[in-house]
Amino acid sequence: MAINEKIPVPSFLDSPEIEFGATVPRKTGVDTPSRLIIASYNIRYAVGQFLICSGLLRKAGFNLPGNRSQTVGKNIRLAARAFSEGSRLPPVDILSLQEADKGTLRTGNHHVASELAEQLQMSWVHAPAGIPRGIEPKDRQWWLDFEEQIGLQDPGDTGVALLSDFPMDDVTRIDLPWTECPWRPRLSVGASIKVGSETIRIFNSHIDPHSAADGQLEQLEVVLDHAGKFAGPTVVLGDFNTLSRRKCTETRRLLESRGYTTPFPTGTPTWRGGGLRLHADWIFVCNLDVTRWGVARPLSVSDHWPIWVEVAL
Repeated sequence: MAINEKIPVPSFLDSPEIEFGATVPRKTGVDTPSRLIIASYNIRYAVGQFLICSGLLRKAGFNLPGNRSQTVGKNIRLAARAFSEGSRLPPVDILSLQEADKGTLRTGNHHVASELAEQLQMSWVHAPAGIPRGIEPKDRQWWLDFEEQIGLQDPGDTGVALLSDFPMDDVTRIDLPWTECPWRPRLSVGASIKVGSETIRIFNSHIDPHSAADGQLEQLEVVLDHAGKFAGPTVVLGDFNTLSRRKCTETRRLLESRGYTTPFPTGTPTWRGGGLRLHADWIFVCNLDVTRWGVARPLSVSDHWPIWVEVAL
């Protein structure tokens, strides 16, 4: 579903579709740079890295951390420094976020994408998931049941976001097919980013971890069908939740069959928890050359690490 207007939303809790930040991009009208840094980060609503430990403590009656507003605010500032100072990764030009909450109790009512964009002085768009209100979530696989759920009557939401130093246009919300966990919709957001005289089409997706490999590929195929309508440089990235070797291999095979490449070796750790390290996050490019890439470690804002590529224009 394409969005017809690109105007700031008066209240970030009022729009069920896409919000547009009012920040003017820092690099509007600049000449085409020779290099561009693109990053992806499942920020886990900036609550911290301890997914499994915090889930077990919550089941025992201890919902940590206690002061959510203070903790999340501190982590947003930490993320802003990481993406701008150049110590863990080069300063970022385009950033995609997953699990970017807005106004939830579990964030202390922070709007993660908006506040991070403000600190980075980047323009932003945010597509909320649209979690059903007042509907009990269905039982899930126990190994995916460590995350703190958004409350049944919580007015906030989670979602995916794009932050950019350059102007964004043709922003499109893509609702993905999902059946394994109906309480938790899955989606992607696409945007055309004007970089000097070049236009790059980018798609940020958060794929369902509950699905088998076939279900995940079905979601990615929807994203790729949208991406296939654009003939220029294209980036498909995000948290693909490839939490097994088979899912990694089949995801890579699908993207490569559509003309995409990635510099990340299969099995590159991008998520950690309970002593495990798994390859959940990816960046694939088409009609672009990757000159450098990396995983930004250490960073304790989330249970994921940011991943990044440098592309030549």
